[in-house]
Amino acid sequence: MAQAFAQKGSLFWLLCFSFCLGFSTTIAEPALIAIANEAAKIAQNEGLLENSTTTVLQYALGLRITVALSVGLAILIGVLRIIHGWKLHHLIIFGYLVIIIITPFAPKHIVGIAYDTGGVTTSTITVPLVTALGIGLAKAIKGRNPMTDGFGLIAFASLTPIIFVMLYGMLL
Repeated sequence: MAQAFAQKGSLFWLLCFSFCLGFSTTIAEPALIAIANEAAKIAQNEGLLENSTTTVLQYALGLRITVALSVGLAILIGVLRIIHGWKLHHLIIFGYLVIIIITPFAPKHIVGIAYDTGGVTTSTITVPLVTALGIGLAKAIKGRNPMTDGFGLIAFASLTPIIFVMLYGMLL
């Protein structure tokens, strides 16, 4: 599909597709579901959440949506990177600088969860689909190399959840 969108020249639909692919694969990721549910139960046991099932479920869902939004945005930016030929290491260095800057300001109870969500986004559902998107898009765009431009979406998608979850913790 990425090749079809690229060949038709429809940047808007390519970006919409990319965001939706990142969001939907992440929200359905079994590892993320497990971590979000466990984090919500622990937050409840530690007295950080009200002692109600609804609050625990809302916290877990909020965490999953936060991670899914961050991965969707990361994939969208990664597609723009492939299209425009931006250097992957610049985006990754910038992302990790943001992580280093906001970590001291994030609530201590959310930092570990944030760092773990970065890892669970690279699991059974997300990786094959996002990798195929990057390689397919790099093949479809003249002047792009699938080996150097097609890979790297997963690396970028692994650091954005860390940022978003820490911000989620700061806002709650």
